[in-house]
Amino acid sequence: MKRSMLFLTAALGLVALSGAQAATITIATVNNPDMVTMQKLTPEFNKVYPDITVKWVVLPENELRQKVTLDVASGAGSFDVATVGAYEVPIWAKNGWLDPLTPMFAKNPTIAKSYNVNDIIPGVRTALSQNGNLYAVPFYAESSMTFYNKDLFKKAGLTMPANPTWQQIQGFAAKIHNPSGGVYGICLRGLPGWGENAALFTTMVNTFGGRWFDQNWQAQLNTPAWKNTLTFYVDTLKKYGPPGATSNGFTENLTLMSQGKCGMWVDATVAAGFLSDPTSSKIVNTVGFANAPTGPGTPRGSHWYWSWNLAIPKSSKQEDAAFKFITWATSQDYIALVAKTKGSWASVPPGTRTSTYNNPAYKKAAGAFSSLVLNAINTADVTKATKDPVPYTGIQYVAIPEFQALGTQVGQYIAGALSGQTSIDQALQQAQAAATKVAKDGKYQK
Repeated sequence: MKRSMLFLTAALGLVALSGAQAATITIATVNNPDMVTMQKLTPEFNKVYPDITVKWVVLPENELRQKVTLDVASGAGSFDVATVGAYEVPIWAKNGWLDPLTPMFAKNPTIAKSYNVNDIIPGVRTALSQNGNLYAVPFYAESSMTFYNKDLFKKAGLTMPANPTWQQIQGFAAKIHNPSGGVYGICLRGLPGWGENAALFTTMVNTFGGRWFDQNWQAQLNTPAWKNTLTFYVDTLKKYGPPGATSNGFTENLTLMSQGKCGMWVDATVAAGFLSDPTSSKIVNTVGFANAPTGPGTPRGSHWYWSWNLAIPKSSKQEDAAFKFITWATSQDYIALVAKTKGSWASVPPGTRTSTYNNPAYKKAAGAFSSLVLNAINTADVTKATKDPVPYTGIQYVAIPEFQALGTQVGQYIAGALSGQTSIDQALQQAQAAATKVAKDGKYQK
């Protein structure tokens, strides 16, 4: 009897183990601060799902894009969870590269109920959906805005308007630029990349009255609007920016700004939380916030729309485990966990959930910027980003598959002009040729 009971107990143990469905998932993500926090909180995920082992591949933004795109497009299956942007999701969904998440929520009613997809900000949810299916969940969403050091402004007798112009920004930079004192008037993205310098630069082009293509897909990169923008950008950074600006992307400028070395910085709204975090920022008590600058052409397209999202590639062999991770990492509970871990609600991943902006604790902690950020996200219109009509959508990018390569190529030409390797006219001629080739080779021109 005892012997048969031992066999039965062993058998039940094997059944329990097999039911646990132990799995290993590999997650590819960008080395932004919010994602670094996500990685550090892996032990908290394992408290909920002890049978899922998580492996991380954390890369700089440009490298992440290249590796993940190649892997997902080829079906190599190296990644079970991919961090993808608002640009990629609809294109990859259309190509059949991503697993639709809506059926997974239907199969997991308990997760669906606690997750509450309808709590995701409507515009963000729409951007991640195709034909009624959700293809990714947002880790954080952002627009762009102006950050400035209030102490430096006060010393210079300056007042930042709520809606500054680029001309005003340049004037302020001239007055607070003090490199011998370790302070640069302004920091802007100079690192080449379609999601780096080209993103910021395209918002500038928009407000200077420019566009990438006209309605007939004729490239517009050698127009006066583009020349005026590039001349202004190069002039501003050469006179009032830090040295080696072509090496500075989001992460590098965040470090400079948080250390008090930049008088102003125009970049992603997600940085508001980082600059308000006393564990990483020296300017918590002196950082000010304003809307993204507008140019002389139009207020349209001055602030971008972006979200970093978690998606499951079609080539993943661990869809169930991957689904559990992405719903954990983008849930209301995760946001609360970050607030507890960081010691401040101002440090949570922003821009994704209505409940975050309705939360009294978040309103109190992020009161200086929360409404400004939410308004920027809600008013960023990807269908009306330029003064003149265009055949594409997107504010800081052109929503075609070829733009990832084109934007990076043009970003290199912009950096060449900034570094002095080429003239502004040469850079624009090269950019025009690259955009024309894309329009022709992609058969966009009729």
